[in-house]
Amino acid sequence: MELENLWEKTLAEVELQISRPNFATWLKNSKLIGKEDGTAVVSLPNNFAKEWVQNKYHKIVLGSLRNLDESIKKVDYVINLSQVPVGISRRGGQESAQMSFVEFKTDPETNLNPNYTFKSFVVGSSNEMAYAAAMAVIKELGKKYNPLFIYGGVGVGKTHLIQAVGNEIKSSSNNKLKVRYIHSEKFLNEVVAAIREKRAETIKNKYRSVDVLIIDDVQFIGGKHATEEEFFHTFNSLYEDNKQIIISSDRSPRFIPTLEERLRSRFEAGMMIDVGYPDYELRVAVLKTKLQQRKTTLNEDVIDLIANKVQRGLRELEGILNKILFYQDVKNINITPKLVEDIINEIIQQPSKNINPNQVIRAVADFYEISVTDLIGRSRKQEVVEPRQIACYLLRNMLSLSYPYIGEKLGKRDHTTAIHAFEKISNEMNNNQSLNQKVLLIKEGINTA
Repeated sequence: MELENLWEKTLAEVELQISRPNFATWLKNSKLIGKEDGTAVVSLPNNFAKEWVQNKYHKIVLGSLRNLDESIKKVDYVINLSQVPVGISRRGGQESAQMSFVEFKTDPETNLNPNYTFKSFVVGSSNEMAYAAAMAVIKELGKKYNPLFIYGGVGVGKTHLIQAVGNEIKSSSNNKLKVRYIHSEKFLNEVVAAIREKRAETIKNKYRSVDVLIIDDVQFIGGKHATEEEFFHTFNSLYEDNKQIIISSDRSPRFIPTLEERLRSRFEAGMMIDVGYPDYELRVAVLKTKLQQRKTTLNEDVIDLIANKVQRGLRELEGILNKILFYQDVKNINITPKLVEDIINEIIQQPSKNINPNQVIRAVADFYEISVTDLIGRSRKQEVVEPRQIACYLLRNMLSLSYPYIGEKLGKRDHTTAIHAFEKISNEMNNNQSLNQKVLLIKEGINTA
């Protein structure tokens, strides 16, 4: 049987076993390009499709091929080099031509993301003061600016900066200094759990024994009495021992109305620096840095268009860049100024069509080919954990639903579970290209349904 004919019949069998949207997404551009010594070689357009088919549909593909040709015992998946986007290296054969997807792995000891470094941090007029203060802190830990309190709007690069400080301290001290990063929501959850389980000493030992404590989005602990109490004593203990404290917030301490006065006064006694929204030059520099990191390119006029149109946070800027590269590198679509404008308008402006929570949940379940019952059930199996967290993220991101409502909708879970899921997916999307593209595919399916 000729390869083309064999693959056509194989796809007809596969299509009966998976959902139509997933078949169109993952196998539409696939080809059977070889068959030798019992091994069939299937070509896919990019590494994302290759990994997805290999991990999720391999048994179905192999079974369908063997039903038609009993001599086939094995399937290998490769990238179609003719479809690799411009900017991806073709040297060294197929493996080096594959797109590189960086996994999101935090250091279990520090909670730091190793991708947040000063090497990848772009300095401009909006953040140069914060950058200079961070450099000063590294040189004189616990002495120069303690605490260092960095505040600014959503997505301006605060998390990247404070984690870069932690990674730099860890590296320059050869891991001799103990650094710990924590998001305030997680700190809150740990305090609540410790109180409930009567193990408050574990929190004290964990956070009062470090040399550098970095706490992100501290505004969330305002009004949480037990958490503020624990943080107050942790702060005092570290400060008195000349240990460095670095804090970020979306606003100045004086504008956190629920924050205890004693904490506010301690924050204000240190160095407070505002990080503003990036100017045009910084936005261009960030875009070019991100493109360089991903070993891909965009035309200068496209970069200029993005930098001119997206004038707020760097997170929003990166989200739009991710979507554009998704069209270019995964869907192999030519990037035109018109397409860029459409993408920007789609992301910045909420879609006009009415989307309800059930549609979002169903879309996630369909994408992962699991039942809605499993998605909102109590199972903690790995195959349902990621879909459930993505559903939390999308319900918050697309519909701005409250965390208690999301928790209730997804199996009567506590609102802190929804918060954790949203924060986890938000953070991982910036560093895990594979996860980012899954979320974009699901959102696209919801918006075009």
